[in-house]
Amino acid sequence: MAKEQEGIVIELAGDMARVKTSRHNDCENCGACPGNAAIVVEARNAVGARPGQRVALQVPEVNMLKAAFIVYVLPLLAIFLGAAAGNYLAGGLGIPALWLQIGGGGLAFGASLAYIRYVDRSAKSNAKMQPIITRILSN
Repeated sequence: MAKEQEGIVIELAGDMARVKTSRHNDCENCGACPGNAAIVVEARNAVGARPGQRVALQVPEVNMLKAAFIVYVLPLLAIFLGAAAGNYLAGGLGIPALWLQIGGGGLAFGASLAYIRYVDRSAKSNAKMQPIITRILSN
């Protein structure tokens, strides 16, 4: 299932177009992006739209729940598990746990950020997850 948005093509780069579009209700509820009025989206230009044209584009909702979990919950979970591992290691070594908890949480948090970056890059190259321009509405 995909949501349809309307926007204006502002720039072309090969078979991709940068489209300025208004935010939809899901964006308003999330609030992660700055600004309230509009965002710029890179979309596949399947219909040959040119800059200045008003277009309709579809934004796929593939794995939105998985993406939200990875971005918002995974770093928190990683900090907790890293701190717990540091505490366990400190108990086994018989030393104060505070610095190992901080270090374990920090390392796990850094690893989660690296994973988020990897997922983001793979999503950009995945055609199923990219918005696509479906039709030209006006010239």
